[in-house]
Amino acid sequence: MTQPATSDREKVVSKLPAVLQRDLKIRSAQHGIEIQYAVEAGITAWRGLGSNLTPIDTSGAKSFSTFLPEGDWDDFRNDCSARGVSIVQGLSQSVQLWLEKNPAPAVARPNHARRIIVCNQKGGVGKTATTAGLGEALAEDSDQLHPVRISKYFAALAENGADALEYEDLPGLGLRVLLVDFDPQCHLTKQLGHAPLPIDGDSLTKHMAGEATGKLRDLIVPIEGARFGDRLHLLPACHDAFLLDVKLSGVRAREAALERALGPVEADYDVIVVDCPPSLGLSMDAAAYYGRRRPEEVTGNSGILVIVQAEDTSADAYDLLTSQLEDLRSDMALELDYLGIVVNHYDARRGFIATSSLQAWMDIKDPRVVGVIGDLKEQKEAVRLKQPLLDYSPRCDQAVGMRALAREIS
Repeated sequence: MTQPATSDREKVVSKLPAVLQRDLKIRSAQHGIEIQYAVEAGITAWRGLGSNLTPIDTSGAKSFSTFLPEGDWDDFRNDCSARGVSIVQGLSQSVQLWLEKNPAPAVARPNHARRIIVCNQKGGVGKTATTAGLGEALAEDSDQLHPVRISKYFAALAENGADALEYEDLPGLGLRVLLVDFDPQCHLTKQLGHAPLPIDGDSLTKHMAGEATGKLRDLIVPIEGARFGDRLHLLPACHDAFLLDVKLSGVRAREAALERALGPVEADYDVIVVDCPPSLGLSMDAAAYYGRRRPEEVTGNSGILVIVQAEDTSADAYDLLTSQLEDLRSDMALELDYLGIVVNHYDARRGFIATSSLQAWMDIKDPRVVGVIGDLKEQKEAVRLKQPLLDYSPRCDQAVGMRALAREIS
């Protein structure tokens, strides 16, 4: 984004085709530089050429302004006159030249598939909505800009409400994501418009229990949406997962059952997000084990993401969950990282209970709060319509919060 001029820069106004304005905005954001510096570099490169470029169609060019070093615009205008091209044509060629010299960077993919375990044994805190929104944010198109809430302003929620937060347009992360519905209630599967797997067919439960009849990859379905391309997939749940703890009790190395099941598809994805059931049973042990830090992984690549609400019962549930995870850490010598806490369904209008609870979560520090998601109607509407939230309402507060969360834990 072009910033106001400093003392050594002046505002210049011209015209530029809409498609070049769009590509310039996206590409400069992808490279993390301001538009004014991209334009300056393009003009410098254009002025250094030994011959004119092929003319660009500038019909329908729209108003465009930026900031350049003092004197550069006058020199550029003189060069355009000397070369016999209009200022709009010269500026268009300069921007096109910069775009060609600075192609879109490749998506940075992790060396090993990240495993994000979304959990809390308390029901109704929004694990499923967070799993879906996080996965959608991770998979959004990297060649488009999307509004993101700047995470360092979380604390302003407790004092001033959502209006105090700042926003920024950033390229999507463009990662290949698998959402795993690990909950026998099948909420994630249904919310994203798919039917649960038939109970008499193959399922994740059967793969974990050693009763599979086919390949797990064959159960995975795509989540449609232009903003996700073919990067967002779902492993649907089956109601037979209600029997998972019973089945796992007789399985060898049962804590590794989820890892054995998902292992064959890990290479297909950059991130695997697991929506856990509201349980502290053997299935939670298997999910936590799957999210442990493996020997070749860096700290924080994979781990546990805890979803809570800004009220007292979430604090009680959080204590029970962390006690179980700490026992697993100790008993099995696991390197188990917390990716953070997400305070979901937050609404400052609920007064002291909400704001003081949010502050209490922020005071924990380790793990720290990595996301605050508002309690707004768009998520409920998306669920009713069985559409991904970021496709249904990409600019709503919950959507921009999900993008902030995705970046905060990346």
